[in-house]
Amino acid sequence: MKKIADIFKNKEIVGRIFFTIMILLVFRIGAAITVPGVKTSSELSEALNSANAVALMDLLGGGALSNFSIFALGVGPYITAQIIVQLLQKDVLPALTELSKQGEYGRKKTEMATRYLTLLLGAVQAYGIIKTMENYEYLELNLPIGEFWTYAYIVTVMLAGTMTVMWLGDQITEKGLGNGISVIIFAGIVRSLPVQIVRAFNNWIGTTYKEPSELIRGSFQFALYILAFILILAFVVFIELAKRKIPVQHSGKSGGQTASMAKASFLPIKVNSAGVIPVIFASSIMMAPSVIASFITDNSQAKWLDIFNYSKMYDMGGWSMPWGLIIYCVLIVLFAFFYATIQIDPENLADNFRKNGSYIPGVRPGAETERYVKKVVNRVTCIGAIALTFIAALPVILTLTGVFGEDSSLAIGGTGLIIAVGVSLEISAQIDGLLAGKSFDEVQATAGRE
Repeated sequence: MKKIADIFKNKEIVGRIFFTIMILLVFRIGAAITVPGVKTSSELSEALNSANAVALMDLLGGGALSNFSIFALGVGPYITAQIIVQLLQKDVLPALTELSKQGEYGRKKTEMATRYLTLLLGAVQAYGIIKTMENYEYLELNLPIGEFWTYAYIVTVMLAGTMTVMWLGDQITEKGLGNGISVIIFAGIVRSLPVQIVRAFNNWIGTTYKEPSELIRGSFQFALYILAFILILAFVVFIELAKRKIPVQHSGKSGGQTASMAKASFLPIKVNSAGVIPVIFASSIMMAPSVIASFITDNSQAKWLDIFNYSKMYDMGGWSMPWGLIIYCVLIVLFAFFYATIQIDPENLADNFRKNGSYIPGVRPGAETERYVKKVVNRVTCIGAIALTFIAALPVILTLTGVFGEDSSLAIGGTGLIIAVGVSLEISAQIDGLLAGKSFDEVQATAGRE
């Protein structure tokens, strides 16, 4: 309660909260405007309530795909472009690698390249979405301007929506709270949570008269559902905050290791250092065959695409298994390890330790430090990758097992929960920083008066 009172006493924080809410209101208004000339069907809502790649695309769009709004693409193309540019900077494309070492100038140039790539990926993704949804009869185009110009018009509108969403996100980052892109996705996730809880209540308890025994059983099931949701939420928070601390000592210039010259600290390595990036990248790859097929043929007739649908069972050589889910989980694990090595480079870390006179107690500087850090990172990432895969695959597993019957929208866990927890922790940390800054200023002002 004291923290809440301090927040409302801080004019800067209140202003940032109000600004963020206003930007999110603008986003929700745009998300309610359907692309002109497009009519959606009821099957689209059912598809978005399932645990599939289309539902993830709606998630990255902040819930704007449900009525095919002008913001339907959301920030998905930007996130994918950002990941690709980050990968190319790791000694893959020399020009980008050089820009990453040029400070603020290089950062601006890299950001510009990311936005150009966003336009390219967005155009491809927009056309793929339109064709895929047409093939599955999720939407109908009613523009009397010819087939080519109809697609060109809708793709242009969707690209403009994506760039607008990116601008809104930049405004939140600069003048609001949290990372703007993440906050927009977070708003769409939080918007759907009350609906999910109400649907669960109606499913087990309902609003019509029931026999006392049915009411008691339904109440018990609903309470168990809420308890499971809280436990999974606590597990996600634990994984997001968990870290392995490697003790590090910093010696003086003379190399002494006395208590007066050495200061103990820690190198924190997060269990889930890659965040939700592996899930997003794995889902993009799982969607790629469907998008590519939409350029070539009517992919609603291409039954082989079901092998990449992680919410369906697929019969391969007499073995009916969730092959899509298996591929999805393997991709998440691989990308978790890959992105963790990008986030934490043991070779550069060991080199920086040597230059700064730092060392890990009991480990020789140089190659041995590099091997030790790499071993710790791999072990920690293994735990994080398994936890991330479990959370991301949980809704799909619950859907395939039929725990919630035909209503797969009741499935708990998933990418949305990981994003929501991560953004909440980030905003909380930023508020704590602003409060600490104010307290420091007050102490300085008091000391100055004295």
